[in-house]
Amino acid sequence: MYDSISGGLAMHVFLMFSSFLCVWGFFCCCFFVLFWVVFCFCRNINQVKAENETRISEFLLLGFSEEQELQPLLFGLFLSMYLVTVLGNLLIFLATISDSHLHTPMYFFLSNLSFVDICFASTTVPKMLVNIQTQSKVITYAGCITQMCFFVLFIVLDSLLLTVMAYDRFVAICHPLHYTVIMNPQLCGLLILMSWITSVLNSMLQSLMTLQLSFCADLEIPHFFCELNEMIHLACSDTFVNNMVMYFAAVLLDGGPLIGILYSYCRIVSSIRAISSTQGKYKAFSTCASHLLVVSIFYGTGLGVYLSSTMTQNSHSTTVASVMYTVVTPMLNPFIYSLRNKDIKGALTQFFRGKQ
Repeated sequence: MYDSISGGLAMHVFLMFSSFLCVWGFFCCCFFVLFWVVFCFCRNINQVKAENETRISEFLLLGFSEEQELQPLLFGLFLSMYLVTVLGNLLIFLATISDSHLHTPMYFFLSNLSFVDICFASTTVPKMLVNIQTQSKVITYAGCITQMCFFVLFIVLDSLLLTVMAYDRFVAICHPLHYTVIMNPQLCGLLILMSWITSVLNSMLQSLMTLQLSFCADLEIPHFFCELNEMIHLACSDTFVNNMVMYFAAVLLDGGPLIGILYSYCRIVSSIRAISSTQGKYKAFSTCASHLLVVSIFYGTGLGVYLSSTMTQNSHSTTVASVMYTVVTPMLNPFIYSLRNKDIKGALTQFFRGKQ
């Protein structure tokens, strides 16, 4: 009787926690919409523009290096990394869809992560390759805002998906008997939907606020893509509200998920330590090792970019550090999830055999 009561209580607690995740996402969406309405209202009342400000039409992406002899090397390097990223994540995506054995919450979230990683890399790398090949640094104003919009969208979506995947592993390891009940298809779909809605609204808010900024003479972006922080620094109008919203969104949509991931893995480690057999501990840890490595790379490189930008004034080092989480991390994810995963290996083998 006590087991049934404790089991029902655990199920109730985790269903409540799942509902909390959805409510948290809805709260984020409402906040962004409400803040944008208030911001537009206040700006319309107090809108003041200098007479010498002109409507700019393009920016210059300075990229990595201006040395001509390095351009073919950079082009070949980033083209190879981009092709590996797209092909690897596409194979993971197709394998999880085609194999019925992988139609589980864990691989459902993994297929979404692979799709987002393809979009994430495609937001920045193709334009950089075109600029290197044509020896042009120009990007139009509309193109820059569009690139920034999609970059913010997919980087936040990446963070939220990693959090959802951590919650999935948390339920699977800490409460395996209730896993299928808690992680039902409706909840999985709702978590993905709320992640997309939150990311889209945040991206729209950041982009629309950037459109309100005025830019003067300095149109050089010391980066290989239009990054939100660099755009705000280039503006010659007041950027206090933009900075406030940018940092608040970073704390809410990056710091919040990170705290959730750390909490999930603290509980996972406690549950693994309670397992008596060594084989059981290894099996439990192997189910979340790949995700833990991806999370470490994603947040580790992001933190490295932040520290390099705050501690040094060298924009080149910040640009190089940005490559890690914009290009290298999406490229490594398929290898991390497939090399030690027998299910993915089997699905890929079956996929290629079916094509022959």
